[in-house]
Amino acid sequence: MAPETSVRKRLAVVALVVVLLGAVPTGVAAQSESTVGGTVVVGEGETIDDLETVAGTVVVEGTVTGDVSAAAGDVRIADTGEVGGNLEAAAGSVTIDGSVGGDVDAGAGNVEVGEGATVGGEFTAGAGNVVVNGALEGDAAIGAETIALGDAATIAGDLRYNGDLQGNSDAVAGSVTEDSTLGVEVGPTLQPLTTWLVALYTLALNLLLGAALLALFPRFSDGVADRVSTDPLRTGLVGFGVLIGVPALLVAAAITIVGIPFSIVGGFAFAFVVWIGIVYGRFAVAAWLLGYAGLENRWLALVVGLIAGAVLARVPFVGDLLNFLILLLGLGALVRGLYARRRTAETGTRGRRDRLGPDEPTGD
Repeated sequence: MAPETSVRKRLAVVALVVVLLGAVPTGVAAQSESTVGGTVVVGEGETIDDLETVAGTVVVEGTVTGDVSAAAGDVRIADTGEVGGNLEAAAGSVTIDGSVGGDVDAGAGNVEVGEGATVGGEFTAGAGNVVVNGALEGDAAIGAETIALGDAATIAGDLRYNGDLQGNSDAVAGSVTEDSTLGVEVGPTLQPLTTWLVALYTLALNLLLGAALLALFPRFSDGVADRVSTDPLRTGLVGFGVLIGVPALLVAAAITIVGIPFSIVGGFAFAFVVWIGIVYGRFAVAAWLLGYAGLENRWLALVVGLIAGAVLARVPFVGDLLNFLILLLGLGALVRGLYARRRTAETGTRGRRDRLGPDEPTGD
């Protein structure tokens, strides 16, 4: 098997493993209080303390005795679900069919409090559409394009709203006040939680990809680190050229119409290559710096480099600039390594053919 064929097959394995593991849902999260990714379900009959999650879908069918903080595509408290504390949700849709003992703070495209649902504390929502058919036992502040109060709705406190209020206005026991300052921004501020969970999820995927690269391509990975440490300027310039040149070629291909499929596939492929460049860059720079301390261990360099890169990403401006330079180094070293391997493969093939007579089979 030719070296370049082996490389292609190994890269395909890496891509498949990362994509599959990155897309696998977490399934049931009842035993874990903090989760990232996939579908998170607290099953009926199960009880946990608090739930903090970033996921595609969050479903509470059991009991959460404390708070729920969720950033997701969909968040649903089922009719059997019970949240003892507060519910903070930033999602595409938030549906409450069960009970929430504390406050509800929701920002979503659609928010619905179903018939038979209860919210014990204050209800705050910023959304495109809000439908209330259940019982809100405290005050409510709603900013939405459409606010619909169903026949079964009850609001024990006051209602402040901004939007088109429709339906059963008698549902409000207290005062009803239009407040133009309310909008979608009255929803939850989950940014700190979301940011950190996404950062941890990204770090985990980077570690997974890096481990696969080091395990499958140990010599190639060492070569990447060597190119960064011995010739950083040239390597960085190559990375910069690739980062600018490849997108330009893809755009040019898309302009030709017939090249659109190639441009789309090439865009995904290039994005994956850039990801590898990020991981390799952080690994290589860490290996370079650890070498000065006499710590020459590729696995240690991988962990240190990826953690340091994640920390740098939290530093405004300077961190982004350093991570960009590290990306250029990693991308340049990766491309130089692939080019050198291809040249070696071609040279080896030509040399083998040169040693054969003109009538002898090449074995290809």
